[in-house]
Amino acid sequence: MVIALDVGTSSARAAFYDGEGRPIAGRSHQVQYRPRLTRDGGVEHDADRLLEAVVQCLDAIHPNRPPEETRGVGVATFWHGLLGFDASGHALTPVYMWADTRSAPEAQVLRSALDDAAMHARTGCHLHSSYWPAKLRWLAREHPEFVRVARWGSFGEFLELNLFGEATTSVSMASGTGLFDQAAGRWDLEALAAAQLDEQRLFPLTDRAEPRRGLRAPWASRWPALRTATWFPAVGDGAASNVGSDCVDPTRIALNVGTSAALRVVTTEPPALPPGLWRYRVDRNRAIVGGATSEGGNIYAWCRQVLRLGSDEEVEAALAASPPDAHGLTILPHLAGERAPGWRDGRTGAIAGLRLDTSGIDIVRAALESVALRLAAIYRLLAPSASDGHAIVASGAALGHSRVWTQMIADAIGRPVAWSSEPEATIRGAAVLALEALGSLSDLAAARRPTGETFVPEKAHHVRYLEALERQRRLDERV
Repeated sequence: MVIALDVGTSSARAAFYDGEGRPIAGRSHQVQYRPRLTRDGGVEHDADRLLEAVVQCLDAIHPNRPPEETRGVGVATFWHGLLGFDASGHALTPVYMWADTRSAPEAQVLRSALDDAAMHARTGCHLHSSYWPAKLRWLAREHPEFVRVARWGSFGEFLELNLFGEATTSVSMASGTGLFDQAAGRWDLEALAAAQLDEQRLFPLTDRAEPRRGLRAPWASRWPALRTATWFPAVGDGAASNVGSDCVDPTRIALNVGTSAALRVVTTEPPALPPGLWRYRVDRNRAIVGGATSEGGNIYAWCRQVLRLGSDEEVEAALAASPPDAHGLTILPHLAGERAPGWRDGRTGAIAGLRLDTSGIDIVRAALESVALRLAAIYRLLAPSASDGHAIVASGAALGHSRVWTQMIADAIGRPVAWSSEPEATIRGAAVLALEALGSLSDLAAARRPTGETFVPEKAHHVRYLEALERQRRLDERV
């Protein structure tokens, strides 16, 4: 039996899983929270608040059982979050999230001064405000008081420091920073220089095979059943999501739509990385190639906040009754900037084609379709990295509640999309990775389950969406 922790962008969750990666009914807990948004593009989390959420989750599920029954704890958390620590390990800064666009000017400076293609080939990351080089330069300019920061890391290191008194950065988390040379397996010297950062101000690198044991006070007495458990370093949420939806090799592409959206494929032999995609790591042996948009469920959430809509069920029924791309609208859904495939900092959203008879449902439909079109563009780049005849497996809370949106994406991509049978892919992935590391699973594929409902694209709809994708591209060029 293992515990899995998923510290995400909007909630923390803890759950128990058996030795085959199946959730144990009634043994989970979730705590919701929200990031702090600023009018100049800031998106921040308070590290202490996130830690409180984790503690609440573990308090709620802590078993009244012998310690040896809980063999391990697997952790997943969000990629790209940047946090400054003082010499005692306390948080000196907020956690700056990937969607924080305030460092866009610094990213532009880096792109003009450095070879973005060469950096992309080594680190798997474009020079962009999502990643640490631009953020660290922005912090040096705007917050010189942060010269007091002793080390920089992610929430994964913050959690580990609080529980054990020391911490390392996993290869998985390092691969999402823009500072990690993936072929060499070390911090990239040119990226460090660009970030104006000394390697000594980062945490030592480690891999999943180097866990920790022995909680320090007061946690050892608070959670006695976890005192002897093996705690594995945090992995990136996208890597865990792929594993949790059983997309662990090139035969399956994972589609995930949560706050943002992504298409990803795991491979042990990553091909040459095309511009527009990224490459991170599950661990030292497995790469994950994909493209993540800045838009996903946040677009639907924005529509609900701004438009006068009915319940989710009423909106879903209205969307189902409306034909594809019949609203006359073209939307650029860059409300949180742009990541894949264009990676242009400072992008904002746009709606073209509004008329007096345009309805709220028209806008919602067009907005959801615009996300589907962005995913279709990413799929074109990613498909060559997958096996012939690959499947697409979908997960994510935003998509799991909408059959209509799933069908839109299948129609836009032009390939069948199957729902994952696992509604909580990221936390399950953390559990499965822990079980593999403990030797309970022979490999990640040993936990694979059948998929759920499959959405088959309609050819006529796909043709309409190809036209809509071209229309979106032309609007993007004009704007």
